[in-house]
Amino acid sequence: MTQPDTRVDVSVHLDDDWADRALRNDVRAGLTATPKSLPPKWFYDEAGSELFEKITRLAEYYPTEAEREILIRHADDVVELSGADHVIELGAGNSDKTRAVLDAFERAGRLHHITVLDVSGDFLERSAHDLASTYQTARVHAVIGDFEAHLAQLPTDGTRLVMFLGGTIGNLEPADRKDFLGALAGALRPGDTFLLGTDLVKDVARMELAYDDPAGVTAAFNLNILNVINRELGADFDLEQFEHASVFDPDEEWMDLGLRSLVDQTVTIGDLGLTVSFEEGEVMRTEVSAKFRPGGIARELHDAGLELRHLWTDLDGDFAVTLSVR
Repeated sequence: MTQPDTRVDVSVHLDDDWADRALRNDVRAGLTATPKSLPPKWFYDEAGSELFEKITRLAEYYPTEAEREILIRHADDVVELSGADHVIELGAGNSDKTRAVLDAFERAGRLHHITVLDVSGDFLERSAHDLASTYQTARVHAVIGDFEAHLAQLPTDGTRLVMFLGGTIGNLEPADRKDFLGALAGALRPGDTFLLGTDLVKDVARMELAYDDPAGVTAAFNLNILNVINRELGADFDLEQFEHASVFDPDEEWMDLGLRSLVDQTVTIGDLGLTVSFEEGEVMRTEVSAKFRPGGIARELHDAGLELRHLWTDLDGDFAVTLSVR
C-alpha cells in the first residue's frame, strides 16, 4: 500500500456547499442586473477546462506561449532577484506554466516550500502530490481557497514569492483589481515578492482574433457557461439562441466578451425560481480581459503598496511579467 507523502499538507477554507452557494449568488445577482453578466470563474467545469486548454494551443492565442517564453528565459533572474525559498502560486491549476520557475529554484538549492492555491480541491491535492514527487527538497502546501478571499491564510514559511500568472488579473475590473492588489500587499511581509503576468495593449486586430478564433473554440468555451448553469441550476438556456460576442473596448482597454441573444426570449433558472427575459441583440457579459501598459502596471502596484523591481517582456513585446516587492 502506498503511504501518503508526509511532505504534503492540505488546508481547506471552503466548505462543501461553497461552489453551489457561490454559483447561485452569482447567477441571481448577474441575471437580475442591468446589464446582465456572469463571472468568468464558472467557465471552468471539466468541459470548459478542456476547451481552454485547446484555446492555449491556438496559433491566434498568443498570451500563454508569450508568458511561457518569459518565464523560461528569466527564471534564474526571478530566483536571484526575489531571494525567496518559498514559491506560492495563486489559481494554480496544474502548475504547468510555472515549472520553469520551480526548476530554477531547485537548481539554485532554494526550493524549500511550494504552495498552490485553487478552489478545486481534488485536482489541487493531486497536483500537490505530483509536485512533491517532482521536487524532493520541498514541502508542498495545498490551500483550497479563493484568491480573492483567502490570501491571509497562505503559509508564512520562509521568504515568499507569490505568483499570479496567465493574465488572470485582467479578468478583474479596476475596483476589484485595486482590492485584490491591496489585499495581496497586506498579506505580504517585508522582503516577500510578487510575480505578476499581464497581457499588454497591442494591435487591436490581433487582440480581437485571439478571443474570436476562426475555428470557434473560444465561442464554444464562452457558450459552455450556459451548459454549467443548465446542469447545476436546472436552467433551460438554448445555446443555439445565443452567439459569442467579443470586442476590444478602447476606452477601458480591455477585451469585452459576452453572449448575444439572437432572438427575444425568456429563460427559466429552475433552482432559483427565476425567469429572465432577453431582447434580440442583448449581450450578457461573461468576461473582461484587461490589457495593460507598463506605466499603468507600475502605477497600480505602487498604489497597492508594492514597488516594481523588474519588468520583462517576451521578444515580441506582447506580454509582461513583473516582479515587485512590498
